[in-house]
Amino acid sequence: MANYCEVCGKGKMSGNSVTHADNKIKRKWKPNIRRVKVMENGSPKRKYVCTRCLRSNNVERAL
Repeated sequence: MANYCEVCGKGKMSGNSVTHADNKIKRKWKPNIRRVKVMENGSPKRKYVCTRCLRSNNVERAL
């Protein structure tokens, strides 16, 4: 599975998981990626797209 959006380029982010005792543990946040059919240059193609791009109509879905 892709870990980045092929439309906006959103990818993994890193940071710390902080416990109540203020212990820091490295962790990653992954974008919510879906494999969808999109129209590109008049033909349908499969791409990995984040749900933010789908919701804001940055891509045209092919049905």
